This record gives sequence, C-alpha cells and structure tokens, in this order.
Amino acid sequence: MPTPSPATSSASETGSPGPATTAVPNAKSPLSIPEGAAGLNTATVTFDSGGTEITGYLARPEGGQQGPGVLIWHENRGLTPHIQDVARRFANEGYAALALDLLSREGGTAGMDPDAVPGALTQAGAQRHVDDFKAAFQYLNGQDFVEEGRIAMVGFCFGGGITWQASTEIQGLKATSAFYGPAPDPAKVPTIRPAVLGVYAENDARITGAMAQLQEALDASTVKHQLKVYPGVDHAFHNDTGERYVEAQAIAAWNDTLAWFKDNV
Repeated sequence: MPTPSPATSSASETGSPGPATTAVPNAKSPLSIPEGAAGLNTATVTFDSGGTEITGYLARPEGGQQGPGVLIWHENRGLTPHIQDVARRFANEGYAALALDLLSREGGTAGMDPDAVPGALTQAGAQRHVDDFKAAFQYLNGQDFVEEGRIAMVGFCFGGGITWQASTEIQGLKATSAFYGPAPDPAKVPTIRPAVLGVYAENDARITGAMAQLQEALDASTVKHQLKVYPGVDHAFHNDTGERYVEAQAIAAWNDTLAWFKDNV
C-alpha cells in the first residue's frame, strides 16, 4: 500500500467496542447490526481536510485482512446512529466503511440541536462536503486493510444528491449508489467516472420526476449506469428508523447496491 499523503498522515483511530452490544434506537430492519457486534471493529477516526480535523465512524471486519472500502454520505440529519448502523452492515459484508460527520467543523452532529442540523449542512455548501470526502477517499485508500483503488460510495437523501456531485469530482471511485438524491447537472454527466446506480422511490415525485432527464443524459454517455425505481414507496424508504421505511423494498435496494458494488468494485 502507498504511504499516506500529508493530508492523511496524522489520521488516528480511537476507541473500541466493549463486550456488550448496543441496539440502534428505533431500528426496524432485520439487517440492523448493534454496536459491539462480534466480528467487527468500529472506531472514531480523524483525518485532515484542508487544515481542519474531520471525524468519521469507521466499521470494518475483524482480522485486518484487505478488502474493499466504501464511503458513506449521511442524510441531512447528520451522522446518526442509523448511518453508523449502515456502516456496520457494509462491514459485515467485508467492506471497510467510513461514514463522515460533515458537521465536524461545527463541533459534530451529536453536540448540535437536531433541528439546526439540516440548515447547518446547507449553509456549509456542497463543495465543502465534496472536498471533505476527497480527503476521506485519500485516508481510506491509504489504510493497509483496504485494497488500493477498490473504493465505492453510497449516499442517502441529501447525501444521495452530493454522491452524484462527488461522482463527477472524486477521481478513483469505482462505483456509487445514490439513494433518492437530486440529480446532477446533465451537462456534467459525461464527466462521471465510476459506475453509478440510482435508487428511486415511485412516490417521491420531487426527486423521481427528474430521473428521465438524467436517464437520457446517461444513455448518451459512456458512463456505466443503472437507474431503478422501487414501487409503492416514498423518499427515505431505506431508513428503518423513520416512518417511511418499507422493509421489502429497503432490503431489495440494499441487495441491489451490494450486487452493483460486487460487479464494479
């Protein structure tokens, strides 16, 4: 593995799971994995992004064997227990999964009024978030438990939209999966490099309504892509801690994402 760049050389891991497990509050999915589950290592990690220390939650299989990595964009509620759960689900599938706290500069999601989180994320601007994930890519790609270059990205809601943007900017990504995220500018579609999967909800008119234009732009490009609409569900149907969760379709979208990553990462 290459020596980490100066932007990542000061990264550190802290903490380790205790012997007891902690269930995710309000989790309804049979895929949910509690904190402290056997076979996984989880830790808070820090790395540098533009001179600022960024915090993330890293989950990976025990043993230190090399495998692929995945970067996780959280929803507009920040780095929640649900997103940490998603990271553990990926780790259970053999990935080193890194979920950033995009409010690290504001002191972190956990220390903020939940009602203030969406506005703070919007005010920070999409480019700051993308730049933090560029640094996260370099950090994850430099770890000895990650096979160099085998990194994917997944994002949900707000994070799904930024995932689309990141696919046009972060060099080296192998594949992305954007869950019900606003589409990128069609003019930027030809600059997409990873294989992209779009997850859409049939009843989510605001987001799914723009899918046809994106499909046309992707079809006219050389980008490997698949856009899929899941029937009978609304925005955020994958989040099993929310009211819109639908188990069958959430599991289907999860399995489709795993299959997409397996084929392209």
